[in-house]
Amino acid sequence: MQTHRITLRPLSAFGTPLAGDTLFGQLCWTLRHQLGNVRLNELLHGYTSCQPFAVLSDAFPADHVPLPHVPSELWQKPTTADAPDRKLLKKRKWLPLAAMAKPFVQWQSLAKGDADVAPRAATPIERAQPHNTINRQTGTTGEGQFTPYTMPQIWFHPAMQFDLYVVLDDARLSLAEFSAALHYMGQVGFGRDASIGLGKFALVGDMVSNSLRGGGTAPKGDMANSYLTLGPCAPQGQGFCPVRSTYQVATRFGRHGDAAVQSGQPFKRPVLLAKAGAVFWPESLESTCHFIGQGLGGPTNPVSLAMPETVQQGYAPVVAISRPVEKAV
Repeated sequence: MQTHRITLRPLSAFGTPLAGDTLFGQLCWTLRHQLGNVRLNELLHGYTSCQPFAVLSDAFPADHVPLPHVPSELWQKPTTADAPDRKLLKKRKWLPLAAMAKPFVQWQSLAKGDADVAPRAATPIERAQPHNTINRQTGTTGEGQFTPYTMPQIWFHPAMQFDLYVVLDDARLSLAEFSAALHYMGQVGFGRDASIGLGKFALVGDMVSNSLRGGGTAPKGDMANSYLTLGPCAPQGQGFCPVRSTYQVATRFGRHGDAAVQSGQPFKRPVLLAKAGAVFWPESLESTCHFIGQGLGGPTNPVSLAMPETVQQGYAPVVAISRPVEKAV
């Protein structure tokens, strides 16, 4: 399996954040339409047994990865009198790829906030979009199911670009087939309210292979001791050190997409995941490892009552990093 980087440019507002597990779900539906249900089942064979055909990351601002979620004591302490306060430091959540060649303790000082990575310092804007349903008997809105409501939309600067990382087994799904599926997803829209124009994006340039390996962007050999995740994952039972592994958790209240929305039971069971930017310390680090985590769901441990064969991406692409053991000075 190889890690590839794809650059996306938003063409509309989004109703759903570009999260790796959600992207994987829509990718499966797209492949079902383009290649057929039999081929999709072949691709998903062994998915819950650490044999994924594709592992998708969250989408990050171009040329950045998430700043690791570690205790603040591991970062280098500011020495100047005008150093930013802790509230400002917490807003620094994007690490430039070029900064990964620097010592770990300096990463927070080199990280950027949302306004710093957006063109013209334009941070993403969340707006409330009004919706209503017309009662055909009265010709107006009303109460109950006809009560007007709002739904949030995320707007990005027109020049904003995002990097998406995918670990792909191209012996099972070719680069051309994956690119075609992703291109189709961008045309029809991703996530909530895609049917009314949300979630559209375009692919920029070509896919870049091994973009986070070599070239001074990550430690090599025995210098690396941890994995930095690029998407939400389920690390349970993977043998990571419970003391030196640090992460933030999120509960996914997933729901089916595409045709399964009309099943009458579109909601899945909640799943607890570690957010992108988690740092996991393994007993022995494999320099050739491209992803960690596990596949969730399937008939033996279903996450969906409506479709027991449903799987949930609990894998995440990773970067090998060198996390300090001691506190920073």
